[in-house]
Amino acid sequence: MNTEERIPRHVALILDGNGRWAKKRGLPRTMGHKEGCKTVEKTVEIAARMGIEYLTVYGFSTENWKRSSEEVGALMQLFRYYMVRLLKIAKQNNVRVKMIGDRRRFDEDIIEGINRLERETKENTGLTFVIAVNYGARDEITRAVSRLAADCVQGRVKAEEITEDVLSSYLDTAGMPDPDLLIRTSGEIRLSNYLLWQLAYTEIYVTDCLWPDFNEEELKRAVVQYNKRERRFGGVKLKMMGKQRSEEAVPL
Repeated sequence: MNTEERIPRHVALILDGNGRWAKKRGLPRTMGHKEGCKTVEKTVEIAARMGIEYLTVYGFSTENWKRSSEEVGALMQLFRYYMVRLLKIAKQNNVRVKMIGDRRRFDEDIIEGINRLERETKENTGLTFVIAVNYGARDEITRAVSRLAADCVQGRVKAEEITEDVLSSYLDTAGMPDPDLLIRTSGEIRLSNYLLWQLAYTEIYVTDCLWPDFNEEELKRAVVQYNKRERRFGGVKLKMMGKQRSEEAVPL
């Protein structure tokens, strides 16, 4: 990657492959999750150095509760430990931490840990690190529409005033730019109910690398590929009189 490469303002990550990483090594799945947390820590520091402004990771989905009670319990314990580690890393790297998702299902101590992370890092001015926990995009949109509908009933919002921007302001990601680049590890090609509204025009990069093996070189490779993309946001490039211009795409 050279110094002229454009750095995406917002990078979203689907951290896939922890279980397969552990299985390949004859280890329990929980060891894969633990190693994956270490990779998250390193990636936060790398992204901050690169000048990425927002880094959003898919930490725990609404569907992950369907896993065995043993694995879910281990993930909750790991989350408790990781929040303490993350607070230290955030302070060292001037990182602001934000959680998205419905935190109400977690135990009280985890909710307090999340609140503390956000509270004690809110004045930091560097990278904004967003963790999606108990998150699902359909759930996020449903909760947003429910709150918007309630405001309509109360007369705070008129139905004819509802726009994309208004609905966006009710999402968990309100006030954040949409991701420029989505990276998914482990070679799977699907969105897995992640940021479905926000990824409308996001460039997608898939790598076969399992998440615990993800490193700075992999992130830079994704940024290089991002720079090769031509972002049109629904427009098409036309050449006219020796110049290029973007024109809105017309459905065929």
